[in-house]
Amino acid sequence: MFILFGQNTFAENKKKVMKKNNYDTADDRTTLYELLPDNAEPSLQSRCINGLLRLLPIKKRLASAAAVQEQVRRLSLRPASYEPTGLGRGVTVTLKHVAGWPVYYTAPSENPDAGDYVVFLHGGGYINEIVRAHWRFIGYLTRNAHVRCIVPIYPLAPHATAKDVVPAMGDLLRKILEDAGPAKATVMGNSAGAGLGLAAAQWLRDSGYQQPNGLVLISPGLDASFSRPEQLAIAAHDPIQDIPGVIEVGRLYAGDLDVAHPYVSPLNGDFRGLAPMIVFSGTLDLHYPASIDLAAKARAAGVPVELHLRRGQPHNYAAMPTPEGREARAIILRVLAQGLT
Repeated sequence: MFILFGQNTFAENKKKVMKKNNYDTADDRTTLYELLPDNAEPSLQSRCINGLLRLLPIKKRLASAAAVQEQVRRLSLRPASYEPTGLGRGVTVTLKHVAGWPVYYTAPSENPDAGDYVVFLHGGGYINEIVRAHWRFIGYLTRNAHVRCIVPIYPLAPHATAKDVVPAMGDLLRKILEDAGPAKATVMGNSAGAGLGLAAAQWLRDSGYQQPNGLVLISPGLDASFSRPEQLAIAAHDPIQDIPGVIEVGRLYAGDLDVAHPYVSPLNGDFRGLAPMIVFSGTLDLHYPASIDLAAKARAAGVPVELHLRRGQPHNYAAMPTPEGREARAIILRVLAQGLT
């Protein structure tokens, strides 16, 4: 697996990876080059954001299993609000309850009854509620892509686990897709929400139902084992995540299932027949090796996939106020307007 750290040039690293993995043919070389990160230096704004993230206590909350368990304990005593905040102007929002879940619907105020759909699944490691940053991103999509967003407030671990959440999310997606009519419906998620979206798409396929028009996966959580040796090196540079905590989160979400089960680690699932997908990740993200494997597995299964792997970018960089984040959001708007093929 390729890790872009140290003093080697990008070309030198490509040669090492190709030699290690026995990529010999022109097609293999093309595929490998497309999966490796670009060679552009991170922007000044991005480097400043990374520095700021390292000063915040975010990573400490994932430094150990005990830290995660304490976070879960605090949230059980005082659950966080999931109500919309930060959507901004020009967005209407309504609340419905579907199969016992709160589900929010946003739309552009000037034309709330028209437009395609985006089902947005929030991140938070399956233990944290949707937050203001998620709602701000949803407001951005609603205004700028002129879409109607559907935001399920799914139950969190450890009270709800993958065995129940994935089929329930899949069935909710089934209903949304059936009701969408001629409008396109794209499933979008960040971090844990992206992993849940992929697992639910696999459930739809296995259950004989239609796929969404596309999957937009932002820094997806795909493999709960975190057993790759190279992830130890990545963890030292990741300003947000640490291995002991994310392993504990995966254990809590898995419940009675093995963490390798595709409901928990959808990278281990079957990719045949899935919707076209686009993936965003960065080389400072503990999850990024799994995103490379996802792109390779999707291509091998004949699924159209577009991977944007950015050098020196952290988890969820696509939503950050940086040039790289703005570029990712522009690509997402393009995808929502034109679709994925």
